[in-house]
Amino acid sequence: MKMSGGPASVNIKISLLIIAFAIGGGTLFYTNDLVNKLQEKEKQYVQFFANGLEYVANSSEPEGDITFLFENIIRPIDFPMILTNANNEVNLQGAATEIRNIRYDSTLSENELQKYFTNKINEMDAVRNPILVKYVQGQDTIIFAKIHYGDSELINQLKFYPYIQILIVAIFIIIGYIGFSQIKKSEQSNIWVGMAKETAHQFGTPISSLMGWLEILRMHYNDPDKVLDTAEEIENDVEKLNKITHRFSKIGSKPELKSTNIYDTVNKVIEYFKRRLPQTGKSINISIEGVNELFGNINAPLFEWVIENLIKNALDAIDQENGKISILIKENRNKIEIDITDNGKGIDIKRRKDVFRPGYSTKRRGWGLGLSLSKRIIEEYHNGKIFVKASAIGEGTTFKLIISRTI
Repeated sequence: MKMSGGPASVNIKISLLIIAFAIGGGTLFYTNDLVNKLQEKEKQYVQFFANGLEYVANSSEPEGDITFLFENIIRPIDFPMILTNANNEVNLQGAATEIRNIRYDSTLSENELQKYFTNKINEMDAVRNPILVKYVQGQDTIIFAKIHYGDSELINQLKFYPYIQILIVAIFIIIGYIGFSQIKKSEQSNIWVGMAKETAHQFGTPISSLMGWLEILRMHYNDPDKVLDTAEEIENDVEKLNKITHRFSKIGSKPELKSTNIYDTVNKVIEYFKRRLPQTGKSINISIEGVNELFGNINAPLFEWVIENLIKNALDAIDQENGKISILIKENRNKIEIDITDNGKGIDIKRRKDVFRPGYSTKRRGWGLGLSLSKRIIEEYHNGKIFVKASAIGEGTTFKLIISRTI
């Protein structure tokens, strides 16, 4: 079972970074394009204002034109603007119309105000060239005013918006990455612990049997027939231990599938349990019925593991005398269906999906990996399905396996 990220994981991370940079770059490009368009609109507005001033300056009836200019052009301006003469001097007396959207302390002296506005003008001109207002006198064109202007509050906000957005997203990604890394480490730790305990659980049955057979040998060492039968069972348990080792070595690698008689494979597992049921102290009948000539492409050691897990799960669920575990094998549209039914405690309808989740277990000594591994073996390695077909509290549970039949 691979516990660390491989090349696919690295490629996903690189792809996510590329997408993140693409989104950030696209946001910056779009926002900058929007800012440039708004700046161009403001420039056109100032140019319109300058053209209006030129028209008024050259008009023979300026009074009405000035009113129109103030009401329709100057008043709606929402960006900082200063109207000066050709020498960049501000007319403080006409501040209401010639200084727009700039906060200043009106209690300052005239010299201090001139110095303040001179600095403002220099700041504006460093970013944008002033618009020149010209007056035609005979054959000469005279510059009689300049309009200095800066960006509106909206443009200033838009300039910083993408950087703030990218910063927030970056912080969110970093926090998310750290959080998910911690969750991943915790899950990996739990899986390792669970795998270790599942290994102990798997070895527990044959080891317990071996201890039982050794006790029988001590009691009947003078009976050759009994010793021979016991030696045969010890050999079976040693083979079982070897199978368990082989199974764990298959997790994480693609197993080899072969056409195998499903009835015989399942019955082999049942016979193993039947010979060892007396040692559990429970009176449970395990039966099998159905079509005995169905072949499917399976990996026998892993498939047997699934059947064992389901039978063990059924044995643990039965807490009454005269327990029953019945297995039915049948064919349905070129599929092989295996129903494993017990008369145990049953599963609550809200918990049916949880039984296959790693770490979930209702048993005090359970580690919640048996059914999870079974699901992976059936669905990922055998392209089949495994699910809870039916269950009722106090009546029992039926698990269903579906795999493809070999034609």
